[in-house]
Amino acid sequence: MFKKLFKGMKAEAPAAPVIPSILGLRLGCSFELDPLMLRLITDDLISNNIAGTQIIQAVGLVELDGTYIFRFYTDDEAFLQVVSTSLNDVDVVDVKLFHFYDTLDIADKTRWSTLLDNEIGQASYTLEQQTYQRVWTSLTDYHAPVYMSETTYDEKGDTSQTDQFTMLFERPIADGQTESLFLSAEEVEDTPGALTRCLVISTGITLSPAQITIYG
Repeated sequence: MFKKLFKGMKAEAPAAPVIPSILGLRLGCSFELDPLMLRLITDDLISNNIAGTQIIQAVGLVELDGTYIFRFYTDDEAFLQVVSTSLNDVDVVDVKLFHFYDTLDIADKTRWSTLLDNEIGQASYTLEQQTYQRVWTSLTDYHAPVYMSETTYDEKGDTSQTDQFTMLFERPIADGQTESLFLSAEEVEDTPGALTRCLVISTGITLSPAQITIYG
């Protein structure tokens, strides 16, 4: 009976996830950086040999108290981060290009707690003898890490979820610019009840949309 009732009906395939996009940046496209801007500041950066043209291989999105943080991960061990107060181009408030400096595995729970409670939110952070000052302000000397949950979409159509406890620092460099330092203590549940933890250290520069040329 049921076979007759449902004969000829086809099960609908699940809808593909909508992959975030802003400023024309999207999965699979490439972008080019202003070469003059790079020449003026490269010598002062910890990250060197920054590729002038980069291809986006994955896209991440964080929703944080009415703010949207887009991350476009590239083939240059980097991510272009776009912060907006909406999903529209006109509300973009910040663009930064970060390069991964190091990833430190954290297997010990005590070490993880110390990192979150005493280290990542200090007023300053030193990397390669360069001192960065914390950008996010606090009424106390120590700022608790800012929690973010990122959904990431890759070229294969897979998605993943990462819990992040973050802090942003910066230092002045040439031409009136700054170099940013982004610390992200990240936690992923690979299997039910089993967590993988690490500290991701990235350094970056602030860009204007005019310093980025996007190709399809």
